[in-house]
Amino acid sequence: MDRFNLSRWGIRHPALVGFLIALLFAAGAAQFFALGRDEDPGFTLKEMIVAAAWPGATPAQMQAQVGDPIERRLRATEQLDFLQTYCVDGHCVIRVSLKDGAPSSRVPAIWQQVRNRLKDIEPDLPAGASVVADDDYADVYGYVFTLTGADNARLVTLAERAREAMLRVPGAGKARIIGEIPRRVFVDLDGRRLAAMGLSPDAVVQALANRSSIAPSGSAERSMRVPVRIGGAIDGVDTVAATAVPAATGSISVGDLGVVSNGSADPPDGLVRHGARPAVVLAIAMAPGADGLGFGRQLAQAAADFTRTLPAGVRMTQVQDQSRNIREAVDAFLIKFFCALSVVLLVAFVTLGWRTGVVVALSVPLTLAIVALFMGVSGIGLERISLGALILSLGLLVDDAIISVEAMVVQLEQGATRSDAAAYAWTHTAFPMLTGTLLTIVGFLPVGFAQSTTSEYAGGIFWVTGSALLVSWVVAVVFTPYLGVRLLPEAHARHDAAARYDTPLYRRLRSVVEGCMTHRKAVVVATALLLAASLAGALLVRQQFFPISDRPEIIVDVSLRPGASLTATAAAVKRIEAGIVADRDVAQVDSYVGEGAPRFYLPYGPALPDPATATMVLVATDLGARERVIARLTANRAAPEARLHIRRLSLGPSAGFPVQYRVTGPDPETLRRLSARIATVLRATPGTTAVQVDWGTPSVAMRLDLDGARVARLGLDRARLAGEVATMMSGRPAGELLRGTKRIGIVVRGSAAERNDPGRLADLAVSTPGGPVPLGEIARIGVTTEQPIIWKRDNMLCMTVQADMTGDVQASDIAAAAEDRIAAIARSLPAGYRIEAGGDGELSAKANDAIYRLLPITVALMLLLLMIQLQSIGRTLLVLATAPLGVIGAVAALILTGAPFGFVALLGLIALAGMIMRNSIILVDQVTHNQAGGMALHAAIAAATIGRARPVVLTALAAVLAFIPLCFNIFWGPMAIVMIGGLIGATALTLVALPALYTLAFDRPSPLTEQDNRHA
Repeated sequence: MDRFNLSRWGIRHPALVGFLIALLFAAGAAQFFALGRDEDPGFTLKEMIVAAAWPGATPAQMQAQVGDPIERRLRATEQLDFLQTYCVDGHCVIRVSLKDGAPSSRVPAIWQQVRNRLKDIEPDLPAGASVVADDDYADVYGYVFTLTGADNARLVTLAERAREAMLRVPGAGKARIIGEIPRRVFVDLDGRRLAAMGLSPDAVVQALANRSSIAPSGSAERSMRVPVRIGGAIDGVDTVAATAVPAATGSISVGDLGVVSNGSADPPDGLVRHGARPAVVLAIAMAPGADGLGFGRQLAQAAADFTRTLPAGVRMTQVQDQSRNIREAVDAFLIKFFCALSVVLLVAFVTLGWRTGVVVALSVPLTLAIVALFMGVSGIGLERISLGALILSLGLLVDDAIISVEAMVVQLEQGATRSDAAAYAWTHTAFPMLTGTLLTIVGFLPVGFAQSTTSEYAGGIFWVTGSALLVSWVVAVVFTPYLGVRLLPEAHARHDAAARYDTPLYRRLRSVVEGCMTHRKAVVVATALLLAASLAGALLVRQQFFPISDRPEIIVDVSLRPGASLTATAAAVKRIEAGIVADRDVAQVDSYVGEGAPRFYLPYGPALPDPATATMVLVATDLGARERVIARLTANRAAPEARLHIRRLSLGPSAGFPVQYRVTGPDPETLRRLSARIATVLRATPGTTAVQVDWGTPSVAMRLDLDGARVARLGLDRARLAGEVATMMSGRPAGELLRGTKRIGIVVRGSAAERNDPGRLADLAVSTPGGPVPLGEIARIGVTTEQPIIWKRDNMLCMTVQADMTGDVQASDIAAAAEDRIAAIARSLPAGYRIEAGGDGELSAKANDAIYRLLPITVALMLLLLMIQLQSIGRTLLVLATAPLGVIGAVAALILTGAPFGFVALLGLIALAGMIMRNSIILVDQVTHNQAGGMALHAAIAAATIGRARPVVLTALAAVLAFIPLCFNIFWGPMAIVMIGGLIGATALTLVALPALYTLAFDRPSPLTEQDNRHA
């Protein structure tokens, strides 16, 4: 072993090692300040939206003829988890969700497979049906600007100019303009005049389409190519009105058949409002890998420059600035980081003395400098996860330095030379430390390699903490001995081991240890009972997936009954806005009617397009104001016809509604009855709010029952008749007017009086070869009801009951309180029906399952490391038995603080096992060394425990104090509390229970000894 001693090598090459220390300090510091900044780490959203359209189809027809065939084709998609479909009049939206464990690197290829399948199926869809796929649904538009103060067309033009300016900023990615209402030229036909001329709406549509079409008109080939252009194309309202329509008596202009006017799409696909005023939104996404802070500054400058060019009255406001959130989050974490660093260094100085403390203190920034270099090479920036992992690492990376320098100090006091004392760190502590370090790293392994979106989000914990621990070992065996040789004080007197520990404190510790070994069975039983009590106490700890964000945004999802018009939804939103814009606790309010807000924050999932829904994004002045606004909104009755789902943003992946129950089966009415029973249970469960069922109630529809014989005699057919009715009631495209980069659609429709009064449907004139005939003479017009929206999941009708929570209530609390009553409903289900739990509980189960699947590998690696180090099955099992001891203190800490136990706390509990075994293995290894030196078992255990007590307590103290700043963080708090409580409890038990357990396991008196004892 002496032939390869890194510690001795380090002190024999002082110039090189000193140069390396200086170089690593300088390079690491430069790299740390050059690391990219972001609010959260990225993770791959494994969802794609497939949208299909078939104008005129009912929801049932859309489902049967469009939705089902697409679903059948997409069911073969690689890594598919489920398909969720909803269909409304003329539209169908399919959410393609991949398995949580789908490899992120495969997702783009899988989306290409989906596009290819959609392209293959398009020819098999009904005539007039179309389908498109959108995987940009996952893009994060963290920089959002609104423009107000002009008409929509003018605002869109300005937004386009702003987009061009901002896309020139280095680091800019995609850009979206939201809220554009397409311009239209409307031809409102007079039905009576049309009938008098013997014309059908189709004739007007065809005439306009022919005149607006673009077709090649040839060219003359001379010395130069001379193209031929045909004039007379439509270029405005006047040319549309002047377009001639062939009639039986000659021709008649479109203007003589109705009113031609400029306008906007009616109804539009969506509306955007800012501060209760019509607005257009420009959303910018940052390119992957760009520095959020630098990009935010340059984008703000570009926005300021553009604002100076705006016309009077127009205002551009930045409503989302991801760089500000990044700055606040990173600055807050850096403060916590430097507080934790100061605490660790203070512990080193106070407990080890000035010069010894300097050696440990220098090892900490040196380790962090090397870790910063690793983060730069690996592309890991400073964000919520990596900064939290760095703070977490601070409490762990001093362990090796303290153990190494403590061993040097003991050797110096016993008379060893500086060189031999430094070499001792390698020969006696390096390999137990390495095994302990690897054990701790392996404890974090599940989060680094688990195949889930959640682990992808939090995986930086493993990579940052693992690299810090590994680097800390290298520093402890190479650089710490070098620093110790130069900085440790001279030993004033030579001490033997016994004299060093002959102090009142150590004498009391010795008596406790010896008492534990004497009463080993009682101590082991008491420890086991404590562990059992803690496991039972864990049932009292509240469960949580990911905590609520500390951002001030409030998301208000507004839902009218399915089938409601965009006009009705917009009117409800205006009434709700009226009570918000004057609220002093609200800094700004933005409303997106008919579509979701852009994904301005990665864990936020935008709502899918639907005229009956709207999303309002409120920004409160602070967190206290956020809660006051939520309380007032909950009591808001400005729009009683609307259901409000008021929620805060979440840290990490989350479902839109944290509490969900899916009811699947073949019959909608049975699903409705079952869903109503579940909704009743949830409404009666304390802590629930916004309980709703996603289908809604049936809505009214007009039904035309044709007289088949009369239709045949008149020479009509169903398709032509439907086309005429659709043209007069809803409008029909009739070509386009080209203006710059815009294409302005021409729409032919009936007059407002005919469109908006269903009672006049019977008087609608339908053209026939024999002349116009009122619709009421060939069809019986009645009223019926139909389901305005149909939801399916994996090709089964699915009705979802959804709820949110109030105050500090967790989704798991609601599920637990409702469990028995939901189970009773499930037991009485008819054949072919089932109830599935969804929401945050389902997401949490998937994330935890991904972690649990790696636990066997984790345990196997830990056993392998222990066996390599200890070379004994008995001692390996002994060390492994100490792993659960952290549960005792962790559960007690959670109960005392009231903190919930969630995904991040679970990671802390798993990692805690590795940290505990790290201390245990060093103590057990020392017992083995003591026995090899001739000590009896009891003396060897007592000497090892007393000799290791100081470094074990110091490292635990440093870790506990370093974790304290994290306790006040919403995201990391539960994990820090788990690790503080677990370390305190486990450190005490390591010094008390481990000696008793060791003695119980290995103290086997020989028969001769027992006989001698009897004679004595």
